[in-house]
Amino acid sequence: MEITLRTVRTDELAGYKREMQRAFQLGAEAEYGETDLPILPEADIDRSLGTKGAIAYAAVIDGNIVGGAIVVIDEQTHHNHLDFLFVKAGVQSRGIGQAIWSEIERLHPETKVWETCTPYFEKRNIHFYINRCGFHAVEFFNPMHPDPHESGKPDMGSGDDGCMFRFEKVMKR
Repeated sequence: MEITLRTVRTDELAGYKREMQRAFQLGAEAEYGETDLPILPEADIDRSLGTKGAIAYAAVIDGNIVGGAIVVIDEQTHHNHLDFLFVKAGVQSRGIGQAIWSEIERLHPETKVWETCTPYFEKRNIHFYINRCGFHAVEFFNPMHPDPHESGKPDMGSGDDGCMFRFEKVMKR
């Protein structure tokens, strides 16, 4: 499988956001059942895209976008953040997510530390980041220890109160 990451073009942005939202929605609904609550509001994606150093990547295989990622690169500290990584609905479990992550690492060799977060209920994501990508869980945000950078994620009716794991990957030089 030959995957290419390229920046998202302006004319693709609306569809890119929809596919990202759909992937996140289906992941949450697989755990909790159908909901009308948007799991990933467009405002969250826009906030990420508007962050200084943000890069939106489209993952392309055979000319088709199969996923993507939004990273925030700090060229001074080299402590970079993976805001979102998604694989398009219908093509998961084929190694695409891991290929996207490997390509991000290759494109940003100056990175000292990568950081990302994922909801505690996203078992597939936790497995992916720890067992496939080499991240370590370093913090658990919850009502007793809120994320100082977030106003909270949607409560899916499970009592999770927006609980999130923060992961880091310290890069070897």
